[in-house]
Amino acid sequence: MERIYLDHASTTPLDSRVLETMLPYFTKVYGNADSPHQTGRRAMSGVDDARDTLARLINAKQSEIYFTSGGTESGNWAMLGGVRAKRKENRTRVIVSAIEHHAVLSSAQRLEQDGFEVVYLPVNDGGRVEPNELKALVNERTALVAVMSANNETGVLQPIEECCEIAHEQGALFFTDATQLAPYMPIDTKKWNADLIAFSAHKFYGPKGAGVLYIKSGTKAEKLISGGEQERGMRGGTLNVPSIVGLAKAYELNYAQMEQNGEKLCRLSKLLMQELAQMQGITRNGDSENALPSILNLRVEGVENTALLYNMDLQGVSIAVGSACSSASVKPSHVLTAMGLSEKAVKESVRLSLGKDNTEEEIIRVARIMREVVERLKKN
Repeated sequence: MERIYLDHASTTPLDSRVLETMLPYFTKVYGNADSPHQTGRRAMSGVDDARDTLARLINAKQSEIYFTSGGTESGNWAMLGGVRAKRKENRTRVIVSAIEHHAVLSSAQRLEQDGFEVVYLPVNDGGRVEPNELKALVNERTALVAVMSANNETGVLQPIEECCEIAHEQGALFFTDATQLAPYMPIDTKKWNADLIAFSAHKFYGPKGAGVLYIKSGTKAEKLISGGEQERGMRGGTLNVPSIVGLAKAYELNYAQMEQNGEKLCRLSKLLMQELAQMQGITRNGDSENALPSILNLRVEGVENTALLYNMDLQGVSIAVGSACSSASVKPSHVLTAMGLSEKAVKESVRLSLGKDNTEEEIIRVARIMREVVERLKKN
């Protein structure tokens, strides 16, 4: 039987329609987009069209869209570039939520090494930040506040509009990592009012190695990558035209199906929880009332997550222990730890993340396999 893939929070398969759109830019429209001749101009036309599409769909200006190599680069650029630009205003304090992606947390550590004060915003036991907690931490020395839109391990949604308002009251920048939210909920830059927003193509059936950093007009951010004058002098390096074109196509297709896909994922996640409810000692981590429908972070009491993952894999089901970027680490999940779970509970937790192409038959099969695997592991 075919494998069942339930690790869409890590990455998604490339949509065949996206690949079809990209192919000419590998072969026929192969020019360097910054070359002034006709071959280069044809490539730049593809980039401009992609920028226009994304700007329209996220309610932004074309000049506010910058292309990157993915969410990690976008997060690094937002953090390092945004904060360093604020140093000129004598702002040396940075606030990041304790559940941010490692790209953001690692950038925060680099800023600490550069002499900035970094404060970690806690979350409640449901995995959500409390705006009042943030309000108590922000002051006139704060350069930037970073709160992700939706968490990559639990799917829990964050109150970013409230957090953004609190940051702006003190003159600080607000950055949100929308990488996990982008496939499932619209990004509206005017409604959110964030200064910096990051997301990545491979989370919504686009190519790996392509991302976006939205930089609000008037926001100063130092460049992260020096080189040529690409991206209006803000990011050096030859533009990855095929992936940029693919990113825009993937987001456009995803945006058109967003509501329909969301309804399907809600049904599938409810079905999965109903089927798994037959098991003893299974609980869901995080605030399920304020979460994406695609991510289920589950604790299976008495079963180590690595053993469950490997045995599910042997049975043809792909799941995850946590973030793919930290899967090689033996350290407990920083997200679940920040939520107050014990080390034992964290080591008994796995992530199942659904996608638009999963079926009810697959979900029922996954639940059956998981029940059998857990029963066998508990006996050993």
